[in-house]
Parts: sequence; structure tokens; C-alpha cells
Amino acid sequence: MRVRATAVTISLLLAAVTACGSDDGDPDEKSAAKKDSASKQNDCTDEYLSQKEWMDHCAEESSGTGGDGTAGLAKTLKLGEPAQTIGDEGVGVLQITPDTVVYVKEGGGEKSANGVFAVATMKVKAMTGAPAAQSAPITGDGWKWIAPDGEAIGFDSGNSTNVTLDKYSSGGEVQPGTYEWGSEVFDLTAAQAKGGTLLYTDGEGTAYRWKMPATDTGPNVAEVKKQLAD
Repeated sequence: MRVRATAVTISLLLAAVTACGSDDGDPDEKSAAKKDSASKQNDCTDEYLSQKEWMDHCAEESSGTGGDGTAGLAKTLKLGEPAQTIGDEGVGVLQITPDTVVYVKEGGGEKSANGVFAVATMKVKAMTGAPAAQSAPITGDGWKWIAPDGEAIGFDSGNSTNVTLDKYSSGGEVQPGTYEWGSEVFDLTAAQAKGGTLLYTDGEGTAYRWKMPATDTGPNVAEVKKQLAD
């Protein structure tokens, strides 16, 4: 009787171990499936990603600083490098990529009041399922030019607001799955234009900086100069 009872106990233990093994499956396969699922859920290039999903999984890829421009990730970007930014009033996400800078004394029939116009163009792309707009300058956010000595020059410096470019005139909301071309013009002295930094503050007060070359640079130099000359 003892022998039979022991045999039965061993059989039950073996059955339990087998059942556990079949439930667990291959650990490597489960890990791979979990990673694949997470990758699909957190695709930061998906323009239909919700803003909450983007903030939860993609915001850490952003290259901004704290609202005062000094805290957080203080990396200064190069011309042509993108930044993931929050839209005006905290709505939507925009990928902003300044790609060209041009320096002219006159543009669009207007002469610089301070010596030179610095004209920067940028690609503005909606990154989630919500339309998004750039920060409005009236709020104190938006674009500024930082001179080598640290002086911040606003969008309305000198005669800058009188200079417009037909193609590079993005304004209002950028719709999901689309991008637009924008531009910013600053009326600067010669000293302010040498080695400046382009600063953008987004809808959450986060600041992004791009180091600007001191000479005409970028893929759209010829086109921008042509539009300024018209």
C-alpha cells in the first residue's frame, strides 16, 4: 500500500510540473512578443498617436530645456536637427526643424533698420492625431534670437514684421499627417547676427535652442533669397 501511495504521489507531482511548463511557454518567445507589442503601442512616428500616449512614451526623446531655458536637458541643437515640441496652449505635438538661415540687408522691399535681417526657415510637422499650432508670440513664447552676448531679440525687432515669404508662411494649426514651412525674421545689428542662437519656447514653456551659423547655410538658401528679392 505504501508503494502504491508513493507511486501515485510521484505521478501527481509530475503532472503538476508538466502543466506548469505548458502554461508558461517559452520565456524567450514571451519576452519577444511583449517587446513587439510595446513597440507597436509606442511608435513615436505614428501621426495618429494620441497626445497622452506621446507624452507617456515619447516626450523623453525631446531635446528641450526647462521653461527658463536652463533646467532639464540643456542640449543645443544644430541647424537641421528636429525637436519634438508641445503645441500652443498644450494641445498636440509639433516636430520643428529649422533648416536654413540667410542674412540680407534688404528683403521683400524692406530695408533693415539695424543693419541685417536674419531669416530662418523651418519645417513644422504635426506628430499626433490632434492638430497643433506654434506658440503665439503675444504670450511671450514662440521664437527669439539670442545674440552672442546673451541679449534676446523678439520677432518684432526693427522692420522684421514687414518681411514675408510666400512659401515659408506657416500659421495657425498644422493638421495631423501633414507639415508646413514656416519662417522667422529678426532685424539685427552685425554683432547680434554673428554666432547667434535661435530659441523657441513651446506651449508648455519648454525652451529649444539651435546654434545658428554666421553665414548663409542650409538647403533652401537660393530659394529664400529669391523670395526675399521679389
